[in-house]
Amino acid sequence: MAKNLIIYYSRKGENYVNGSIKNLKKGNTEICAEFIQSAVSGDLFEIETVKTYSSDYYECIDDAKDELNANARPELKKYLDNIDEYENIFVCGPCWWGTYPMAVFTQLEKLDFKGKKVMALMTHEGSGLGSSERDLKKICVGASFGKGMAVHGADALAAENAVKKWATENV
Repeated sequence: MAKNLIIYYSRKGENYVNGSIKNLKKGNTEICAEFIQSAVSGDLFEIETVKTYSSDYYECIDDAKDELNANARPELKKYLDNIDEYENIFVCGPCWWGTYPMAVFTQLEKLDFKGKKVMALMTHEGSGLGSSERDLKKICVGASFGKGMAVHGADALAAENAVKKWATENV
């Protein structure tokens, strides 16, 4: 049986949900990452930045845009050193300015994806997958790629069956 890894970044607290700001106890992407784990087993790895993003949603998205424009690689609290034991890698994150938060790329650039299968999952409020799949193909050199999935963030809790079906079909 293939071994699966679910790498994710998720934002708790203030988030944009269906046109207004809501305070989330658990981020939408974390919810989806747990659905993947429930469907196909595997290890969860949460990406956490050393410098915490602002709790204010609008300040956070401004910082995220600055990081994107600078092609920044924020420092993480912990890193995966290798993914040798895994065959399938799910990369999950919110859509920030059309792609993953830069912290996701900080982690991915440290790993060797040769011979791995990579799948993108992105939570969003209207952007879909953005450029996440194209960006993963640039960074995850040597990997093959499964079909990505976009989950409307406001509907993350209701997407359990769809996420599980998608994950199962990709491994």
